[in-house]
Amino acid sequence: MAEPGGGRPVTVSDVQQLVRRKDEIEAQIKACYELLEGQKGVGMHEPLVDAEGFPRADIDLYQVRTARHNIICLQNDHKALMKQVEEALHKLHAREKEKHAKDEAEALAEAMSQNQSLPQAFAKVNAVTPGSPASVSGLQVDDEIVEFGSVNANNFQNLQNIATVVQHSEGRPLSVTVIRGGRRVHVGLTPKRWAGKGLLGCNIMPLQR
Repeated sequence: MAEPGGGRPVTVSDVQQLVRRKDEIEAQIKACYELLEGQKGVGMHEPLVDAEGFPRADIDLYQVRTARHNIICLQNDHKALMKQVEEALHKLHAREKEKHAKDEAEALAEAMSQNQSLPQAFAKVNAVTPGSPASVSGLQVDDEIVEFGSVNANNFQNLQNIATVVQHSEGRPLSVTVIRGGRRVHVGLTPKRWAGKGLLGCNIMPLQR
């Protein structure tokens, strides 16, 4: 089978096609082995002549020889195809890696251009407990907080400001805006009782200005 795609990049569809062909060849090899099994269980190496050197009369010699020949040819095809599958997967992986690097570079460039207009953060998340309201809302470690309900960089004085907002918002969703990876991200956080301490399950520290 020719190299998938010729000059064009390998696609997932090419790999799937190769794998389907591999499955077909494996099914054909199995069918040939079953045919040999049906001929008194002769395999690939049992003699086809009797003790006196005459062709065995208890089996279909033509069928056995054909099946053996087909198995050898199919196994060679299978080996070549497996090499093609491996090469195609390698190329696909390399291309995905290249695409990922390009996407990351573009995202970084976009983040840097956005950075000029990002609002000022006043606090940072330095711990989030799994299963807590903060974790469920999608809040992450290293998120820099720019808005926490009514609290922002302009009116933030200390962590008591956040604590007050949390206590007054128990059971009600709070709008929280953070900077994550150079981007502005909005999170809906509902302070509530859970298995751990407090109503949030995260640790917030003020940012030094």
